Amino acid sequence: MPIIKSAIKKMRKDKTRTERNRRRELKMEMNLKIARRKPNEKSISQAFSSLDKAVKVNLIHKNRASRIKSRLSSLLIKAA
Repeated sequence: MPIIKSAIKKMRKDKTRTERNRRRELKMEMNLKIARRKPNEKSISQAFSSLDKAVKVNLIHKNRASRIKSRLSSLLIKAA
């Protein structure tokens, strides 16, 4: 356990940030899973939105998001 006041505060902030990131990541993965199983306009749109939000807060790299979006788009084209 940290003794220094600033280290205690940092530990507290890290805990809240970790929880926030975990929730974002779980939501993103859930949306991706739904989009892969049932590729339609609505599910793909939600997946894109969650990917963009993850990139915005540096949860994932922008190129990874772009690659996933490309694969989801091709799924949508194949389903149509």
